[in-house]
Amino acid sequence: MSDFVNSGWAMFVAVVTIISLLACLALLIAASKRKQMAEDNTTGHVWDGDLKELNNPLPRWWMYLFVITVVFAALYLFFYPGLGSHKGSLNWSSTGQYEAEQAKAKAAMEAVYGKFVKMDAAALAQDPQAMGIGERLFLNNCAQCHGSDARGSKGFPNLADNDWLWGGDHAKIIETITNGRAGNMPAMAAAVGSADDVKNVANYVLSLSGGPHNAVAAQLGQAKFVVCAACHGADGKGNQALGAPNLTDKVWLHGWGEQAVINAITNGIQNNMPAQGSRMTPEQIHVLAAYVWGLSQGRNEARVAQTSKP
Repeated sequence: MSDFVNSGWAMFVAVVTIISLLACLALLIAASKRKQMAEDNTTGHVWDGDLKELNNPLPRWWMYLFVITVVFAALYLFFYPGLGSHKGSLNWSSTGQYEAEQAKAKAAMEAVYGKFVKMDAAALAQDPQAMGIGERLFLNNCAQCHGSDARGSKGFPNLADNDWLWGGDHAKIIETITNGRAGNMPAMAAAVGSADDVKNVANYVLSLSGGPHNAVAAQLGQAKFVVCAACHGADGKGNQALGAPNLTDKVWLHGWGEQAVINAITNGIQNNMPAQGSRMTPEQIHVLAAYVWGLSQGRNEARVAQTSKP
């Protein structure tokens, strides 16, 4: 494929394009000349016994329209890129137009977001305009996974409950939105031991949050939990630096119950939140993070409830 970036291909495309336009005009001129083919003005072709093909000239309006089309194509290729590597006299490009529109939009947004830049999360959460903007940003960029009410679903964290995998202060939320997160729990069954050992550890994990469990199995699984403690801590309260969830708070991102925990230990879990830094400006992320922070503090419950209504 590297051969197609050679400058000769640009010349080839330009020549073929110009010849094609000239050929269209030549074909039109040739077709416009009426030639008498028979005394009755037919081509000699007959179908179904009496259906004859006449040799009438092309309508004038059609010919004029054809000429206008060719002229328009020539003018377009003069002003805009199309003849190989020729950029056109206007020097227009889709990239340039996109960058200009982005710069215009950014300049317009700076006037709106300028007053929010120096405000902290608490102040932004009290500002109706900022929270209105944050809500729209959330619905456009986050609700697809976390839901319009921000309460998530299986595999997608609830952002309104103040339970955080990576930290829930304003700075950490900004970091999460900007860079994304990649959560990975490797399959641990082999490290834990036998199937019975995995089941025992699952029951011990359930016991940490006071949920229904087999007490005997949980006691047997406590010693094996040391394999999990490297990330979740000896007390099972997690580690936000690693994104390791708290196992004692009755919040189950990937399902609750013995079988769900066994599946997590056996198969591992992979979660990924894509980075949004390239889709939003830092000023937008600043306001959005304050909106999300406000949800976890219960400051936007009325707004969320209104948004989630059908």
